[in-house]
Amino acid sequence: MIFTESKLKGAYVIDLERVTDERGFFARCWCAKEFSSHGLCPAVVQVNIGHSTKKGTVRGMHFQITPYAEVKVVHCSRGSLYDVIVDLRDGSPTRGQWVGVELTADNGRMVYVPEGFAHGYQTLEDDTDLVYQTSQFYAKDAAKGVRYNDPAFGIIWPLPVSVVSSGDTNWPDY
Repeated sequence: MIFTESKLKGAYVIDLERVTDERGFFARCWCAKEFSSHGLCPAVVQVNIGHSTKKGTVRGMHFQITPYAEVKVVHCSRGSLYDVIVDLRDGSPTRGQWVGVELTADNGRMVYVPEGFAHGYQTLEDDTDLVYQTSQFYAKDAAKGVRYNDPAFGIIWPLPVSVVSSGDTNWPDY
């Protein structure tokens, strides 16, 4: 795996190192030793799958608060999406800034989302699946969010928003 730190300290884009031959390819997409060697949390306690039927669907921006703050490792297993993370960490020099990365089933790219970040995505095609590992179990009372279109962040989504839940549109201003 190739770990590239984003402009948001502690957040990484992870590319697969593919070994290819006439059969296709093989790549490692998880290794606790490699994550630890980069100073990243290797804990995985839950794996979640999201399916969106319509291109332009936005889900997010979600996070969990302490003591259930979680690390996520996100990838796209079918279709394509635009993955966005926002730094919400107190005292961080990049607090309030965001990064967007295109994840596709073909590129195999992943995003490492540290604790204290909000996470969301927009599907770039119909029938897109997202899979993510978390370092904490889901805790309903700790689940929070910020609006995907909150002007405090100025996130630029690549497509017009076609579908978004009422819950994701009703988060208060940051």
